Amino acid sequence: MTEQDDWGREFDHRWANSAEHKEPSARARMLAARWRENPPDPMPFRADPDRTAPRRSSWVSTAVVLSCVAVVIVLLGWIQMRALY
Repeated sequence: MTEQDDWGREFDHRWANSAEHKEPSARARMLAARWRENPPDPMPFRADPDRTAPRRSSWVSTAVVLSCVAVVIVLLGWIQMRALY
């Protein structure tokens, strides 16, 4: 028997996928046993809107960015002016 035949026999996915009974993974069995005793609380797909942090309006963010740019420009101008004297 050649090595390629062994490889094909060992990793025959068609044979594995055609199995009538597929055993769940160990984690699936563990969760099923745990949830049988005490099922998990229902959880919404998305978080409730009132639980999220309030969002600032876009003009506040724009004002913060523009003021930071203005401070950097003034600071660079002041440093450059002091370097001339």
